[in-house]
Amino acid sequence: MAGSGDEVKLLGAWPSPFVLRVQIALELKGVSYEYLEQEIWENKSELLLKSNPVYKKVPVLIHKDRPICESAIILQYIDEVWAGTGPSLLPSDPYDRAIAHFWAGYIDDKWFPVTRDITKAEIIEAKTEKDKAEPVEQSFAGLTLLEEAYEKSFKEKPFFGGDSVGYLDIVLGSFLGWVKAIEKILDMKLIDRTKFPLLAEWAERFCSVAIVKELIPEVDKLVEFLKELQAIWNANTSIN
Repeated sequence: MAGSGDEVKLLGAWPSPFVLRVQIALELKGVSYEYLEQEIWENKSELLLKSNPVYKKVPVLIHKDRPICESAIILQYIDEVWAGTGPSLLPSDPYDRAIAHFWAGYIDDKWFPVTRDITKAEIIEAKTEKDKAEPVEQSFAGLTLLEEAYEKSFKEKPFFGGDSVGYLDIVLGSFLGWVKAIEKILDMKLIDRTKFPLLAEWAERFCSVAIVKELIPEVDKLVEFLKELQAIWNANTSIN
């Protein structure tokens, strides 16, 4: 595999979709790396604290003893450093590349936070039914925008990246395990084939990619992790 002599390490945590996207990118590029599982709540390792002193969180890619933080930045770094290896992750056209960055920012900053908060809203007793429904509506609104973007720009291609998995596929696809876990916990469908047929088909294709199938966490394991998060959120709301 490429990069076998480049001393590549990845500090990660198995439930993190942001770590998953870095793993997928490294595997697609054929880069050899050492994966180091980290504690994310307490007892964070000295290596993690030293490598990411600002945010103190994963993922961190360490390449030749130099740390790179934040998954979106790491993906671009991987694409540029190993440009001659494996498929290109980001589009070569500057406009297409800018559009990919725009939608990646929207997914990370807007869509996923409200989607994650669907489970959070369910266990906070102070919330009204209207308040509980709000993150679901916002998640659907975001998926509508992504469905429209796919139809407008990528409809004739199997992936957002074209004929093969690319940057935007990895960014959005890294959350599919969490989406399935949320759907199972709440007995509802988010990426509904009747509402979002293009996204539903894309999600099936993405999850069928061999590398993704191997790396994506099991839904039941994520469900248990989300239940642990719910207990933490519930405990926090009981204070004061």
